[in-house]
Amino acid sequence: MATSAPIIVFTDGAAKGNPGPGGWGAVVVTPDRRVAELGGGSPHTTNNRMELSGAIAALEHVAAEPGRVAVYTDSTYLIHGITQWVWAWRRRGWKTADGGGVLNRELWERLSDLVGGRARGEVSWHWVRGHDGTPGNERADQISVAFAMQQPADLYVGPLDGYPVPVLQLPDDAAPPKRTAAASAAARTKGAAYSYVSVVDGVPMRHATWAECEQRVKGRPGARFRKAANAADEAAILSGWGIDPNRI
Repeated sequence: MATSAPIIVFTDGAAKGNPGPGGWGAVVVTPDRRVAELGGGSPHTTNNRMELSGAIAALEHVAAEPGRVAVYTDSTYLIHGITQWVWAWRRRGWKTADGGGVLNRELWERLSDLVGGRARGEVSWHWVRGHDGTPGNERADQISVAFAMQQPADLYVGPLDGYPVPVLQLPDDAAPPKRTAAASAAARTKGAAYSYVSVVDGVPMRHATWAECEQRVKGRPGARFRKAANAADEAAILSGWGIDPNRI
């Protein structure tokens, strides 16, 4: 017996300033070859909230549709959260391992309810490398940025045959980068970064703020970026990318 094709979902989120004006975008393709672009935003939000909001909106959109759902996202926060962390949070009464409250709890609860409302294993999560040319991911990013900037998004709803984006060009499955204990601790640190570094079209640049870095890399295929804790860390990041640290 042939297995029916899954519903394909690409979703993304963005926040200018993080926190700041934000938007989310999603592209949904159903087995009957229909496409629906979804989008929305908030005047003051975070990137993580927008990543969650995009996934929630997409799963709500297909809640009445039977069958498997394959969700593609470049957010490791979203994938690790829904496939790993959420179970421990629930057991602890929505507390983190150190006893604090889970950030964005209401969104995580809604997302896990939507996943739980389908058959076990029916929703699969796939990590996509951001800004790497995957058509569905790039389009979801464009929508999220448009809503964050309060610009027209021209959302498409109609047949796949008339959709200008080759959305079914799916990336090979890849494991999302692991979030180590050290990385988690660094993410919780509220101190200012030494710098943010980016490489676009082979050209490196140093940024004083994340907002400046994000503005440069958002929507640029193949862009690389990272927060540096100190001068040595900055040099190591650039060297790891094959860039001479003396070029910036």
